[in-house]
Amino acid sequence: MLIDLHAHIPHPDFLDRHPHWGPTYIDTPDGDIALRIGKWVLNLGIPERKAALKAGTADSIEETFAKRRNPDVRIALMDALEQDVQVLSLPSHYAMYWAEPEFSVPYASHVNDVLANYCSAYPDRLYFWAHAPVHRPEAAVKEIDRAVRELGAVGLSMGGANFGGLEFDDIQLDPLWAKLCDLDVPIFVHGFNQSVTWGDKADTERYEITSICGMMYDEVSCFWNLICGGVLDRFPNLKIYITHGGGFVPYQLGRLEMTNRVLTEVRNKKPLREYMSNFYFDPLVHEMSMRRAVVDVVGVDRLLYGSNFGGSDGIREDLTEGLGLSEGDREKIRSGNARQLLRLPQIGKFNPQSSRSQMAL
Repeated sequence: MLIDLHAHIPHPDFLDRHPHWGPTYIDTPDGDIALRIGKWVLNLGIPERKAALKAGTADSIEETFAKRRNPDVRIALMDALEQDVQVLSLPSHYAMYWAEPEFSVPYASHVNDVLANYCSAYPDRLYFWAHAPVHRPEAAVKEIDRAVRELGAVGLSMGGANFGGLEFDDIQLDPLWAKLCDLDVPIFVHGFNQSVTWGDKADTERYEITSICGMMYDEVSCFWNLICGGVLDRFPNLKIYITHGGGFVPYQLGRLEMTNRVLTEVRNKKPLREYMSNFYFDPLVHEMSMRRAVVDVVGVDRLLYGSNFGGSDGIREDLTEGLGLSEGDREKIRSGNARQLLRLPQIGKFNPQSSRSQMAL
């Protein structure tokens, strides 16, 4: 069984909800389409779509949106990759933590309604991470409660840093952590392009650095701030899944541990490594040697399967192959740990007869 917990869905019904923020799509000089949010434009594309544009076989925007709305298309793509279950999330740059609450609070509810409706077509194969207006903690508490109890969300999707100026260790977020512990659901942490918050300076970013490098920085910031800020001492049952191989965490864990010991302002009451049981990571790195390193440092019991399905750097091959793992340890990463964390039933077998569709959603 294979459960992919890192699978984005850029559903068209998320779009054009606000005259300034959108989100909306614009044409690009090469004939593709690009996402615009406020003054910011995303300059990353999907490899399969780029190849189809070059070959003259790309879908029109209308055809693209029709496929994105249709859960049958998603299931066919999952079958092609032999994925049994996906846990879907709002693309992180749609999060609207930077927008006025008059828009961003109801937008979060709208997103969750769309996700719940989409997943209802295949309730044994499609689940979702809820979105919440974390920059407004009181509203976020109400929305995550609704999303989990009424809509069936399995947890909360969050950026790795900067919720309208709040960070993970801000005391204002304590009611949200309390609610997540009460619901017994985890956090899915995925950095976002910080340049989307830059306003008129958004176009000064070069080479998508706040996405390609910054997301990993955001994700290690989450880890660091939760521990150093004493959040996990106040909420020891909080569970956090950090994507993209854990940001920089597995590769710099020793340095983080040593410097945490000598910082004067940290609030954690235990040694840093004792908080590792609160965290889950994935082996979503592109070099096989680095995947092995993640497994060695983190251990198979704290790893989940996440491929960044639909992303520009999503990994298409099996992330657990070639790591020298026993079949039992492979299955922990592929499904067992996720089923335990999210309390999922062992259902949702893929259909091997399904056509092998492209991932260019």
